[in-house]
Amino acid sequence: MIGVLFIGAFVSFLNNSLLNVALPSIMADLHIKDYSTIQWLATGYMLVSGVLVPASAFLLTRFTNRQLFITAMLIFTLGTALAAFAPNFGLLLTGRMIQAAGSSVMGPLLMNIMLVSFPIEKRGTAMGVFGLVMITAPAIGPTLSGYIVEYFDWRFLFEMILPLAVISLVLGIWKAENVMEQNKKATLDYLSVVLSSIGFGGLLYGFSSASSDGWTDPVVLTALIAGSLALIAFVIRQFMMDEPLLDLRVYKYPMFALASVIAIVNAAAMFSGMILTPAYVQNVRGISPLDSGLMMLPGAIVMGIMSPITGKLFDQFGPRVLAVTGLSITAVSTYMLANLQIDSSYTYIILVYTLRMFGMSMVMMPIMTNGLNQLPSRLNPHGTAVNNTAQQVSGSIGTAVFVTIMNAVTKSKAEDLMSGINPLHFTAADKAALGQKALLAGIQYSFYVALAINIVVLIMSLFVKRADTFKPGAKKENRKKTMQTKPASD
Repeated sequence: MIGVLFIGAFVSFLNNSLLNVALPSIMADLHIKDYSTIQWLATGYMLVSGVLVPASAFLLTRFTNRQLFITAMLIFTLGTALAAFAPNFGLLLTGRMIQAAGSSVMGPLLMNIMLVSFPIEKRGTAMGVFGLVMITAPAIGPTLSGYIVEYFDWRFLFEMILPLAVISLVLGIWKAENVMEQNKKATLDYLSVVLSSIGFGGLLYGFSSASSDGWTDPVVLTALIAGSLALIAFVIRQFMMDEPLLDLRVYKYPMFALASVIAIVNAAAMFSGMILTPAYVQNVRGISPLDSGLMMLPGAIVMGIMSPITGKLFDQFGPRVLAVTGLSITAVSTYMLANLQIDSSYTYIILVYTLRMFGMSMVMMPIMTNGLNQLPSRLNPHGTAVNNTAQQVSGSIGTAVFVTIMNAVTKSKAEDLMSGINPLHFTAADKAALGQKALLAGIQYSFYVALAINIVVLIMSLFVKRADTFKPGAKKENRKKTMQTKPASD
């Protein structure tokens, strides 16, 4: 059954990043003149996922995991079919958003089933295998997309996904079983849904648009302000309710709270590499999108290989050793990326980026698993929903902040370089060279900011303790049994 769920989750996670490289091709084929319009294929998908993930805690509590999986895969399959054969942009965007509606519940669903299906002392290994799907699928998306766009039509991206989705759906109907507790009396608070939709949707849209439209754009400011106010109201309402949509009391558990903060900050820093490295490779070094995608593939493969290994190491040694080691490696590799030059070799870039991915593979799943281990089982749906929501928002914030820093430093550096040059003797080649130097300075500075964030997270990881591997009250019961089995003379 878990194998069936893995297929469905892999397909939905792969779909998250599959379309980004193909946007220019779709734009030309469908005669879309404005890039901000075509960007909605990525932004809209992210918004729908961000809005629906907070509600996943209610869905996991109210419905059986079999019902949820089959429904989610059916919705995802219908969206994929619509997108594959869409004759225009409107239907393509509709199909993409339907895909997101089905995909949004897959991560929390699979993670909760893993938590229920394995004892705490073996969860590291189980979640490591889950990490293989969660990390590898979106990581290979850009590379696969670059290859397909280079040699095939962009519609093949959806046509390739469609049979996999159908197979997963059929296998789910045939093999899926119910392993999670169900509360048929659980009710949905519609005001919380509205507040979370405006709150998380506004923040996600605002931060994702800020990187292209600027922080002073009226629409960006309106989205950020409305999202912030709605989110504050949402948080207050959750603490006032006996059965909240998203139980934020999970933050009363110290290891979960610390794990969540580390994961949020680390996700923001991780996105710096995923945004800045392609910018350097394509715009500074002039390497093609396909080749730049291939350069990032070894890092994705290493993360995939390491995830199950890291899970087993977590079960044996706990989270702190892995987190400190992984974040130290990440810090060193981030420093090396901050010192990239215009003539840095192809091999050097691949090795440094892969080293960074290797370090990060030792951090995310062990830290998250340790935090979830401290929660009682009834809060598992809320813990996973909080983690997924927080990472969605932090990824969006990280992207916007690092792109803004890169653009600001690039502009400032370009002005400095231009100050001592006579415009009359300034050729097109000189302009291109100056642009490369300015952009390189922006990328280097942004990586130094990422390094500072990385060091903060590294310090925080020193305070991580292994969550108790016994259920509440288990120690007392075990101690009582031990006393009963001891000889009377003892």
